Amino acid sequence: MTNDGSHEADHKNGHDHTSGSNLELIFAILCGTALAIGWFGSVLNLLPGWLSLGLFVAAYGFGGYFALREAVEKSLSGKFEIDFLMLVAAAGAAILGAWAEGALLLFLFSIGHALENYAMGRAGRAIEALAELAPDTALVRRDSQTADTPVEDIRPGDIVVVRSNERLPVDGVVIAGESSVNQAPITGESAPVDKRPMPGASAADVEAAGPEHKVFAGSINGGGSLDILVTRLPSQSALSRIVKLVSEAETRQSPTQTFVKRFEKIFVPIVIILAVVTAFSWLIIDETAAQSFYRSMAVLVAASPCALAIATPSAILSGVARAARGGVLIKGGGPLEALGRIDAIAFDKTGTLTIGEPKVVDLVPFDGAGTERLLRVAAAVEALSDHPLARAIVEEAQRWKLGALPQASAFSSLTGKGVSAVIGDKTVLIGKPGLFDGESGPRLPETLAREVDVLFGNGRTMMVIAEGDRFLGAIGLMDTPRPAARRVIARIHELGVTRMMMISGDNHRVANAIARDLGLDEAFGDLMPDDKVAKIRALREQGGVAMVGDGVNDAPAMANADVGIAMGAAGSDVALETADVALMADNLDTLPFAVGLSRATHRNIRQNLWVSLGVVAILIPATLFGLGIGPAIFLHEGSTLIVVANALRLLAYKDTQLSSRPGD
Repeated sequence: MTNDGSHEADHKNGHDHTSGSNLELIFAILCGTALAIGWFGSVLNLLPGWLSLGLFVAAYGFGGYFALREAVEKSLSGKFEIDFLMLVAAAGAAILGAWAEGALLLFLFSIGHALENYAMGRAGRAIEALAELAPDTALVRRDSQTADTPVEDIRPGDIVVVRSNERLPVDGVVIAGESSVNQAPITGESAPVDKRPMPGASAADVEAAGPEHKVFAGSINGGGSLDILVTRLPSQSALSRIVKLVSEAETRQSPTQTFVKRFEKIFVPIVIILAVVTAFSWLIIDETAAQSFYRSMAVLVAASPCALAIATPSAILSGVARAARGGVLIKGGGPLEALGRIDAIAFDKTGTLTIGEPKVVDLVPFDGAGTERLLRVAAAVEALSDHPLARAIVEEAQRWKLGALPQASAFSSLTGKGVSAVIGDKTVLIGKPGLFDGESGPRLPETLAREVDVLFGNGRTMMVIAEGDRFLGAIGLMDTPRPAARRVIARIHELGVTRMMMISGDNHRVANAIARDLGLDEAFGDLMPDDKVAKIRALREQGGVAMVGDGVNDAPAMANADVGIAMGAAGSDVALETADVALMADNLDTLPFAVGLSRATHRNIRQNLWVSLGVVAILIPATLFGLGIGPAIFLHEGSTLIVVANALRLLAYKDTQLSSRPGD
């Protein structure tokens, strides 16, 4: 076996033959059958000696075929690895006449190989299953004609018709029809997402399209029919990119894999030297040359840590596969291990912890105006503006169902301060408190000014409304936190991340207010990209740190963190390519799942290493002091089975503390 980044490739070359891993399992069973018949026939005197010997030789052939092929290939390239030690030990047992023990070694070794391939194959199939989610054909409408078309022939700009309960074959935007779409295979979202047409959509609109318009290949349509404008080539869909990146992740080494690789290069030569010295120990101690040689072979068996070779790659592949099924793309063993060891997480604010759009959170009527009067006048004026704050006020008025609004005219923008308009015969001013200084507009009453200052101190953006000489009140707006943010942060704290902070380019007062509301440990505002990088570097000096962001502007900070985590990466090429970890959905709920899975993988790897190294540490001195080859084989290969079974547990990982568990 190997344990470096080419571990899986080695096994594909060495074991995935014309009949696949089944052939290796068949050979292992034939080895065990020949061994059992030969041993029982010999012990019970049911078979002549030559026939029992022939059966043992056959067991050698079946049990050692694949291992010998692989060992020869590696030896020719100058690699003497763990497989080589096992074959030498089996050959030595044959020289001693211990054919049954040698055959037992090869039988258990071949069974271990077959189980290892099963473990790696099961994790690999979890990834390959993603690629099979998208259908091979699609119903394409061209020139008023609709026909089944191979997916590979579809191009951006084509229109694909998806009927109810069908899988989507392409990435695109909805241009006709409404339906609920199950995006769990791509984003890990447990609830279907409502989709509706995007007005004026074009094939270039994939980045601008909102989640209510955007759809992905491999997701499952609900009860409605959808017309989808294709925005990407099928080979460039989110699903295709996920499969490609996860497949590449399999070969990226983790720090533990790198350590084991270095360890093996030192360990194998030391074991060979120890075995040679032991073989000649009869020269200095009172035993026969045959006894020394037997003990030398037992040492080789004891020192062949197959479990060590499979301990890390099996756990990492299982972890990466489970994450992909839950809507989290983790790019290899390095990011997976690093995420499992973080002590701190830094969050961007806008679009990550918050929705990214201002919302009306406070209505402060004044001088008996009443809340509805305040909102009706403000919405009537702001309906003439396309500013994000204006849209938020108009949307709030719509939620109140105020009916027809007053007619506003003579709209004018007061640069940097606010806006003005005329309703009836009165001029309406809406703007920052600084607009009402007695020069640009009437002076703000002290009572209202104090209320505005309190809300401003709590992170609100304040808009004061005056109608003529009368103040109607003020409206407080804020980029509101995501509904999931508070429980996600609490859950991550429970998982052992001791320090969480917000680093934002927004106003420091706003950042502090939101941080307090969400339960973050600290917040920093008014930060430029370089300032964010400096904060991340300072955190790294104190331990492992992850940076969570949603935009290209967060890339420098993400690159300087131990782990960069991108939000809502399903529709973003940049995020998928640059982040170490990508949360495919625009949904924070998958973050504790990713952190918990990474920590579980980290524990799994440590457990596997303790088992594999512990068995070797016990068996080597035990064989030096007389433990036979047979018991060493059972203990040795037993540890391999334990490691394989432990790694496979990660494929069933669930975060039981979350009400909605990704990928379940």
